[in-house]
Amino acid sequence: MRLRGRIESVAAGLCGLLFLVTLIWPNWIEAVFGVDPDQHSGALEWTVVAVALCATLTFSLLARGEFRRARTLSTR
Repeated sequence: MRLRGRIESVAAGLCGLLFLVTLIWPNWIEAVFGVDPDQHSGALEWTVVAVALCATLTFSLLARGEFRRARTLSTR
């Protein structure tokens, strides 16, 4: 498997982790960074959830394509 597939898999995992952490504990941004950019409206947290979910799906599909390509090339 190529390095690209490994990088996409790691990126999918990290984005998935960010998605889950933000979904379960939405105030982590305020706790970690000490700022409240959306003044407790929750808009930033839902934006992070949506972007992380899209990134997770995108990286997962890209990694899947790399794994399939590597498997196809190895069986030839």
